[in-house]
Amino acid sequence: MTKIRSADLVTYIRTALIIVVAYLVIAKFDAFAIIILLAIAMLSDAIDGYFAVREESNGKIGFITYVRAATGNKKEWEVVHKIKQHVSENAPYGPRIDIAGDRISEYVLWVTFTFLHIVPLFVLFIIIIRHSFADALLGARGTSSKMHSRIARALYASNVSRAGIQITKFVTFAYLVLVYVLSYPLWIGYVLIGILTAYILIRGIAEIFEALHS
Repeated sequence: MTKIRSADLVTYIRTALIIVVAYLVIAKFDAFAIIILLAIAMLSDAIDGYFAVREESNGKIGFITYVRAATGNKKEWEVVHKIKQHVSENAPYGPRIDIAGDRISEYVLWVTFTFLHIVPLFVLFIIIIRHSFADALLGARGTSSKMHSRIARALYASNVSRAGIQITKFVTFAYLVLVYVLSYPLWIGYVLIGILTAYILIRGIAEIFEALHS
C-alpha cells in the first residue's frame, strides 16, 4: 500500500476545509470564524511545500531554514531548491496534487460567491478559461511549477508573486464573506474582485508565455 505523503495530506485537508468554509458562508455562520478558517486553509498552501521538503530531506530541513529560503536567503534557497528538485523526481504527482488542490479551492470559492450573486458570472468564466488554457499548455510540456524564463519567474514563480496572489485572494474572499454575512458595501468587493482577476490574468499570461517560449 502506497504511503500518503504528509504534503499531500495537507493538500487534502486544505481542500476539505475550503468546502466547509463554503457551506458556512451559505449558512451565514459567524463571519469572523469563517475568515479564520479561510486564513488557516490558505496558510496551509505554504505549509505543504515545507512538509514535502522536510520529508524528502529526512527531517534535515527545518522550518526556519525553509522560511529563510522563502524570504530570500540565497544560501538557504539553494539548499531547499535542490531538495525540491528531488521531490519532483521522486514524487512527480506531488506538484500536480498541489495544483489540483489550488484549483479546487479557488473554484469552490468563486462558484460559491457567484451562486450567492456577489461575483458576476462572467468573472467565473474568465477564471475557468484562464486556468484551463494555462494548465493545458503547461501540462502538455510536462511543466508544473518550474519556470525557466525570466518573465515567468518574476510574474508567477517568485516568492513576491506567490505571496502577493495569496494575500490578494485572502483579502478578497474574506471581504466577500463580510459582504454576504454582514452586508458590508458590495462596491468594495467589486474593486477587490477586479484587482484579483487582473492579478490572476497577469500570472496566467506568464504561464502561457512559459509554455510557448521556453
